[in-house]
Amino acid sequence: MAELSIPDLPPARCSGRFTISTLLGMEEGGRGPYAPAEGSGCDSAQPTHLSSSTLCTRTFGYNTVDVVPAYEHYANSKGVGDPRKGRPSLADLHSILKPDPGRLRTPVSDLQQSNGLPEAGPEAGLEEAEGEPHRASVPEPVRFGWVKGVMIRCMLNIWGVILYLRLPWITAQAGIALTWLIILMSVTVTTITGLSISAISTNGKVKSGRGTYFLISRSLGPELGGSIGLIFAFANAVAVAMHTVGFAETVRDLLQEHNSLIVDPTNDIRIIGVITVTVLLGISLAGMEWEAKAQILFFLVILVSFINYLVGTVIPATAEKQAKGFFSYRADIFAQNFVPNWRGPEGSFFGLFSIFFPSATGILAGANISGDLKDPAVAIPKGTLMAIFWTTVSYLVLSATIGACVVRDASGSLNDSVAVGSPGCEGLACGFGWNFTACTQGQSCRYGLSNYYQSMSMVSGFGPLITAGIFGATLSSALACLVSAPKVFQCLCRDQLYPLIGFFGKGYGRNSEPIRGYMLTYVIAIGFILIAELNAIAPIISNFFLCSYALINFSCFHASITNSPGWRPSFRYYSKWAALFGAAVSVVIMFLLTWWAALIAFGIVIFLLGYVLYKKPEVNWGSSMQASSYNMALSYSVGLSEVDEHIKNYRQGQLIVCLVLTGPPNFRPALVDFVGTFTKNLSLMLCGNVLIGPRKQKMPESRLTADGHTKWLMKRKIKAFYTDVVAEDLRSGVQMLIQAAGLGKMRPNILVLGYKRDWRTASPQSLEDYVGILHDAFDFKYGVCLMRMKEGLNVSRVLQAHVDPTALAREQQASTIFQSEQGKKTIDIYWLFDDGGLTLLIPYLLGRKKRWGKCKIRVFVGGQINRMDEERKILFLGTVCLSCSIKRFDDLIAPFRLNDGFKDEATVNEMRQGCPWKISDEEVDKNRAKSLRQVRLNEILLDYSRDAALIAITPPIGRKGRCPSSLYMAWLETLSQDLRPPVILTRGNQENVLTFYCQ
Repeated sequence: MAELSIPDLPPARCSGRFTISTLLGMEEGGRGPYAPAEGSGCDSAQPTHLSSSTLCTRTFGYNTVDVVPAYEHYANSKGVGDPRKGRPSLADLHSILKPDPGRLRTPVSDLQQSNGLPEAGPEAGLEEAEGEPHRASVPEPVRFGWVKGVMIRCMLNIWGVILYLRLPWITAQAGIALTWLIILMSVTVTTITGLSISAISTNGKVKSGRGTYFLISRSLGPELGGSIGLIFAFANAVAVAMHTVGFAETVRDLLQEHNSLIVDPTNDIRIIGVITVTVLLGISLAGMEWEAKAQILFFLVILVSFINYLVGTVIPATAEKQAKGFFSYRADIFAQNFVPNWRGPEGSFFGLFSIFFPSATGILAGANISGDLKDPAVAIPKGTLMAIFWTTVSYLVLSATIGACVVRDASGSLNDSVAVGSPGCEGLACGFGWNFTACTQGQSCRYGLSNYYQSMSMVSGFGPLITAGIFGATLSSALACLVSAPKVFQCLCRDQLYPLIGFFGKGYGRNSEPIRGYMLTYVIAIGFILIAELNAIAPIISNFFLCSYALINFSCFHASITNSPGWRPSFRYYSKWAALFGAAVSVVIMFLLTWWAALIAFGIVIFLLGYVLYKKPEVNWGSSMQASSYNMALSYSVGLSEVDEHIKNYRQGQLIVCLVLTGPPNFRPALVDFVGTFTKNLSLMLCGNVLIGPRKQKMPESRLTADGHTKWLMKRKIKAFYTDVVAEDLRSGVQMLIQAAGLGKMRPNILVLGYKRDWRTASPQSLEDYVGILHDAFDFKYGVCLMRMKEGLNVSRVLQAHVDPTALAREQQASTIFQSEQGKKTIDIYWLFDDGGLTLLIPYLLGRKKRWGKCKIRVFVGGQINRMDEERKILFLGTVCLSCSIKRFDDLIAPFRLNDGFKDEATVNEMRQGCPWKISDEEVDKNRAKSLRQVRLNEILLDYSRDAALIAITPPIGRKGRCPSSLYMAWLETLSQDLRPPVILTRGNQENVLTFYCQ
């Protein structure tokens, strides 16, 4: 309804292809011929025994147990209509009510107010519930935007010790050209991983405190999720050591410049590193709340230091700086440094890549706090990709500028200045009046890009600012890794996937701090700090981070390729094939860097994977691994239909998921195509046919036609099974199908059937059987989906009835709307009642298919404003004249009325003996508000969805034993009449099929 040009209407909430509008009751204040009767109870019944907290609320203007969709009902995947939150069970809505005069229910005031309805007065006939405490509003937690919450956090983690201490040295070794190639290769891996993590982290909301491991493991499953958790935690623990060694190296150089070494250069790094990591551990254990705010300060310090460096490159070089190899921008220096000059054991392309790659990591910092972001779907992709972009620019600029200013070798001695063109002087510096020939030939130069790690500080306008930048980058990164590693490990320990690590899962204090995890990370960090060599620690981290990124990309690819309905990322700009490419590239680079370390990493992953597969931990995360198992079973099951039977391969059993009452499938092709469209490559359907008549007469027909119907489905490219049963009547046959269909976990949970168009002219018993089938489906906990098309579903009148199976297969295929491109139309969903989300899920799955992909999905939610989203606006529908529509409804039910004159219940039951479909005057009177509501909803549908490609509606539930079948069919008829698009009347079984969270 957001698209309608109605003056003074507030806009509906729009997100991507979805728009959400709200329908609100409008005739509560007045009384027309169908206004609510005084004293009417829930669903026109007396106060009843219901679930402990099921309340009678006013929904769409009449008292009912049925409630409109509520956001909190979909806050996790475990609840099946959590009674504490007010969603009634299927038994509350459908089963026969037992009066209980002693217990009365009442609408809760906050529900009424959220509905935009006045509080029920005494005429409602309901007393106020006792002991209902007033719920105080819980203050909203602080949420971060994409800049502070993601971009700055990621940039601080990406920038680190390598930027200041190793990038100039890598430029000297590899040359500017190959350095840029190293940077761009690293960025390619991290960008693809950033896209993958954006998709994963936006696949449902995440509670605060849940990080990247939680997201990935819930997506990929415990088999690979546990491996990612251990490797990611270990990589972060080693990263603590790398950043701390970088800090210690800088302090050591400062001490060395002032001749104040503690012991010797190597041991000084160890001493300073151990002291630093101990202080950082103390800060982490103290839980200093200003640590998050300090990130802005660290960020500003790094920016100032970088600007200071750029300013320094254009300041004319002093004699002291020239002695150390800095000559400002020179074209010949740029040309010499453009090509590589390999030196030392690390002097190779992939050797330098392994050292640089840790400086491109840190992209998961934003996803780690996705539960604390205002809008993760926007913040994580935008913030992460912007952080990657700006840090990449900084790396490229630094490499190009320092490679154009500083020569590779310099002595640092002012005595080496000579006249330009002096004999015996070799090297580029001779043209600038400096002779570094002696130290170059003796390989004893202490300065220059190839020898001096603090070249950025030397080039800058003010050296101490670079030192401050190094301190800010190294300490912030080390502290972030020191905090994240124990958190990831704690989450892994609490999942209890592996033995002997549960000890580290215990949390302390209000925030459940993993103190034991901090101590373990501290020990690992100290172990690697004792190496005291940054160039040796960095490749170890590179290997484990590449392994983590490979698994993350594979996780995204696997979740996409399995086509699971639970894979619904808000971030759309990712590609499953790019994710697969990123995973493959990460693995290839791992082996090119250090093949033996890559083998060790994959050996660990395979060992952990094998252990989880062997132990089968009792966890159920709805992961892509589970979806993959289902898809394999589905593929093999459907494939069996195409294999000719052989006595050596005799098997029994059939698998199904969605039970479709098609009759002969070729008689109702639209129904087959509709279900086949949203189940294709996703789930399985079973086409059921009830052959009515004596068994001896119908069994030969069953055996003769079954193979032909299966071949007809295969020719139509519908992945489905065909099965039939012989029964005395339709209802008993459907009961057989409902109970017998399925095998193990692959059992049907949705019953799909066509709408009975001839219910007014058909025999009353067939009407009673049809509605009885719906009651049976609800009794067996099925969801129900009725399909109505204006031209009808049954095309048997234009087909020749074939008995020969080969003739069935050769039969000309009838085309339907579900086989054609829909273009830029809309799929309108009228989610009127909280049925667990099936009304939303089926159109969503349909919209994922190519033919329906351009359709915009509009969701119309009934009542309870601010329950689904506090930004949703109220949409008032003006009062219109309903007299013609009301008369039409009266004409519908007229042939089925008892016209008993409001006699007592015993007399009515006697008059209705043998004709239970008859409607008493009291039932008409009690349900008049509900009947009027169907009339009003139909007018809304005609006004706003006349040109839709498909309309999906949540129908009301007719209470068994209280609602005559003719009255219920009159409601469905009134609700869906005169609509040109196909109408899908979908009602779930009150169990969640959707969740807004990823777990």
